[in-house]
Amino acid sequence: MLMYVLESRGSSPGRQGFMMVVNANAAMSGSLGGGIMEHKFVELAKTKLSATATEISVHQQVHDKTAARNQSGMICSGEQTIFLYSVKKEEAPVVQLIITALEQQQKASLELSPAGIRFTTGAPTHNYTLQLTGTAGFIFTEKIGYKNELYIIGGGHCALALSQLMSGMDFYIRLFDNREGLNTMDANCFVHEKRTVADYAELSSLVSPAGNSFAVIMTVGYRTDEAALKALQGKPFTYLGLLGSKNKIAKMLEQLTAGGMDEGWLRNIYAPVGIPIKSQTPEEIAVSIAAEIISVKNKLL
Repeated sequence: MLMYVLESRGSSPGRQGFMMVVNANAAMSGSLGGGIMEHKFVELAKTKLSATATEISVHQQVHDKTAARNQSGMICSGEQTIFLYSVKKEEAPVVQLIITALEQQQKASLELSPAGIRFTTGAPTHNYTLQLTGTAGFIFTEKIGYKNELYIIGGGHCALALSQLMSGMDFYIRLFDNREGLNTMDANCFVHEKRTVADYAELSSLVSPAGNSFAVIMTVGYRTDEAALKALQGKPFTYLGLLGSKNKIAKMLEQLTAGGMDEGWLRNIYAPVGIPIKSQTPEEIAVSIAAEIISVKNKLL
């Protein structure tokens, strides 16, 4: 049984795109937002599966116990709409196409409707779209694969900690450094791609931000930070952060502006990177950076 959150409003614990699957052996994966509501739908799915009953239904859930109907049993406010669908055996080839697209980082789309699951090549413009058709029909489209990309420039201890933390989120991560045989680069098994460059100037052609693109510069020193910034200048990042002290960064940005770099582009850099929580260790620094990235991704800053 496939359960999908088609849309959400307000403080709903389950957001658009959340999904969960339950099989006939009661094994499950994913989440609809947790709590009593999720438990209720898991039990419904198990009941339908044990009875080998086909299920195609849409359920509105209101997280307010004063609601006249469709109460979810939760009180966090907001609403979400959940689609329940019994996956057919004949849809196994479509599921395999989705798996292959994920493994090979293909640009593709997943389409859900009461008619079933469809796979199409080519990524949609938006991560999620919900199109209503007729009185009770709909087509829900989702971009397959990672919704965001993260470039980490510099492969030291802070980069290793940040990579580990961000690897559990919806980011495709690329890592760059200019030092051969760096132990923290070798130990970094959390990124999807890593590359040693002869010079950070190469980033100009290697980094091509598209859509939700985030980058953090945390190289070994002032000159390499500056070289990385020059290589990335003008690129349309959703977020670009620079690790370092306020004094170092102020001096660098002043020199780059004097050298003719676009002052408006430089002004949009998050520097010093991370939310101010007096971070000390690489792990604490990673938490502060990750929190800032998430806040920008979710439009909280």
